[in-house]
Amino acid sequence: MVIGILALQGAVSEHVNMLKRCNVQTKLINKPSDLHGIKGIVIPGGESTTIHKLLVREKLFEPLKKLVQHNFPVFGTCAGLVLLAQSDALNGLDGEVKRNGFGRQRESFESLIEVADFTKPFPGVFIRAPYLEKVGTDVKTLATLADGRIVAAKQNNVLVTAFHPELTKDIRFHKLFVKQIVSNSNIVSK
Repeated sequence: MVIGILALQGAVSEHVNMLKRCNVQTKLINKPSDLHGIKGIVIPGGESTTIHKLLVREKLFEPLKKLVQHNFPVFGTCAGLVLLAQSDALNGLDGEVKRNGFGRQRESFESLIEVADFTKPFPGVFIRAPYLEKVGTDVKTLATLADGRIVAAKQNNVLVTAFHPELTKDIRFHKLFVKQIVSNSNIVSK
């Protein structure tokens, strides 16, 4: 199984390391032809507006959006969540996103998060993080903060986190993506 990692900006090598720990091969995605033969894709954090512009510039936006619209497995962290929840971007998750929802860089923080189906809390690393203000009825909320802000969710073959699981030593979100979403999908990009 090969999982692609969008390699235009963000914590690319960290996602590579996490997926290797899940015993899957990775492929860096920089141009449309790189999408061929992958079974899922990770959209890392970074700056969502910049990533969107780079997707358009590298002619990856339309092919990636088509994959997302056809239930291709995708995992978006931080800026990846923003791109997947915005209707004018990849539009893969039915929700309203608040960009930089916790404030500026200096308001970045770490917090233990209770996650549905995880037996112990997950160490969330929030860096200029977004959050979901609300989600549609087909979206399963996986984690919220004490104040109700949604920070992890899943809809069909889309998994999103507002935080950066790749910056921790905990591989549970990457395992969730590989085992529950990618392994249950019969779609391979062409």
